[in-house]
Amino acid sequence: MDRGQPSPEPAAPGAPAPSVTAPLRAVVRLRRRVCLLRKRRLLPPGVAPSSGADRPQVFTFDGPAELSSRTPRRRRRRSRVVLYPEASRKCRPRTEQRSRAQHCLLLLVAIVGFQVLNAIENLDDNAQRYDLDGLEKALRRAVFGQPAAVGRIMALLRDYLATHVHSRPLLLALHGPSGVGKSHVGRLLARHFRAVLGDGALVLQYEARHHCPEPRAAPRCREELARRVADVVAQAEEEEKTPLLVLDEVELLPAALLDELHGFLQPQRSHAFRNAIYVLLSGAGGAEITRFVLQNASRALPARLDGAQGVRAEEELRAGLRTLLVREHALWQAAAIVPFLLLDKRDVVSCFRDEMAGEGFFPEQARAELLAAQLNYYHVAGRQFAVTGCKQVVARVNLL
Repeated sequence: MDRGQPSPEPAAPGAPAPSVTAPLRAVVRLRRRVCLLRKRRLLPPGVAPSSGADRPQVFTFDGPAELSSRTPRRRRRRSRVVLYPEASRKCRPRTEQRSRAQHCLLLLVAIVGFQVLNAIENLDDNAQRYDLDGLEKALRRAVFGQPAAVGRIMALLRDYLATHVHSRPLLLALHGPSGVGKSHVGRLLARHFRAVLGDGALVLQYEARHHCPEPRAAPRCREELARRVADVVAQAEEEEKTPLLVLDEVELLPAALLDELHGFLQPQRSHAFRNAIYVLLSGAGGAEITRFVLQNASRALPARLDGAQGVRAEEELRAGLRTLLVREHALWQAAAIVPFLLLDKRDVVSCFRDEMAGEGFFPEQARAELLAAQLNYYHVAGRQFAVTGCKQVVARVNLL
């Protein structure tokens, strides 16, 4: 019997004798279990050993996750690359087919753009035919003291002559007292249009005292005026040009002729009558314009209507003239009114110098001022406005 070891118990009667290899198998089993436990401690958590035979079949103090028979799956990283099967045919996806309507839309845009460019070129060509730049230079050089009136006339002509097709005629009404340059502007317009149109038949000048001196002959004058206007506009329509019709001293025309002129402006007229420029020269409203200029001079306002303040004053003047003229006849309701203001003394001096140069005299400044001093003037706020304007200039120069 060894020290410290218990003596073996006697075998029970009838039991088989213990085998010699049983202790060895127990030792081997214990060794495998120890090795398995060591492996589990060395492996990262959640990873089970590869061998399934080494799993313990007895109770241990390990957690239930370590005894689980399921192996946790790794999350597969999604690849952005499209993988095609080996046996399939690799082809690119079909692109969307463009609609034929897009081609039609592009064609329509191209056509519209071409038409717009063509219209712009036609506008330039039609305006260049009448040489409006040359007309403006001539008016500013020959008409004294009326820069606002000349500017308004040129703006209206440029806007109207920009195209040949119109829905209504252009009616210019030049109003002002005697001698301020209305008839002179009418003659300059007629001379210029005769030159640029190349045909004097497309320009009509009608004077009330010359063509219809007797009020009793109003029906005959009305028929004659209608016939002459119809002939002019018909010829202009054939040549595709815009005619000019200048009527002087309109305030002396009978009411029947004013009715006939008003009928030319109606929209039911043919296109030939809508494609024309009418210039009416009248002294009606001259007293209103004279009062307006003198009141502005007393308030130290600019008499030439320059600047924003002058523009507002001119609009008020035109509104007052329209209200006054419409009471006489409805023709003035459709007219573009252009007021001609009183002339300053220095403008009268310029008229004398220009007339002297035209008659062959040397335009001496002192002599022109001496002649201008012989006229009558309104004296308001230190300024002098001619009563008769430049009307007596020609007669005074002829006496030299």
